[in-house]
Amino acid sequence: MTRPAVFLDRDGVLNQEVGYIHRVEDLHLIPGVATAVRQLNDRGIFCCLVSNQAGPARGYYPQSHVEQLHERLCYLLAAEAEAQLDALYYCPHLSAPEGGIDPDYTCWTTWRKPNTGMLVAAAWDHDLDLSRSFMVGDKATDVDLAHNAGCTGILVQTGYGERVLSGVYQHVTQPDYIAPDLAAAVTWICQRL
Repeated sequence: MTRPAVFLDRDGVLNQEVGYIHRVEDLHLIPGVATAVRQLNDRGIFCCLVSNQAGPARGYYPQSHVEQLHERLCYLLAAEAEAQLDALYYCPHLSAPEGGIDPDYTCWTTWRKPNTGMLVAAAWDHDLDLSRSFMVGDKATDVDLAHNAGCTGILVQTGYGERVLSGVYQHVTQPDYIAPDLAAAVTWICQRL
């Protein structure tokens, strides 16, 4: 039987948005996120990271660096609240017009948000019901991804979220819910599951 999931963007939702993170030790959690993820864990809600990570395509660092950042993220979640992500999906690819320069990672892909590839793969791999799932992000592309995949889209005001709402990034897509942070988003989600 399929089950709902909560999909989480990384930068600006789980960890502080500081641009491309070149040093692993510079990845820091946003206050309250570990407890929020633990709340999802405690309720048995599948919790999955989905993130565009174009650093390898831009030639900033190797894909192994992205993996090391994710190891630190998981370590910090566990250390702070014994929280865990059930799965991690990310897209290291970027098209040439968007700035991809490393030939191993420069291409068009259905995995790059707002395309639905990561969510479809997660649903296939883990028997998830996208129509009953939620996508939490700080960018319009996260909300677009949610709607493209048939999920509920939540915009948090951490990371780039406040700039999206203020109109700095003009966008027509409207989130289904706006939350100040992940903790508030998780409370709203739990009331609906």
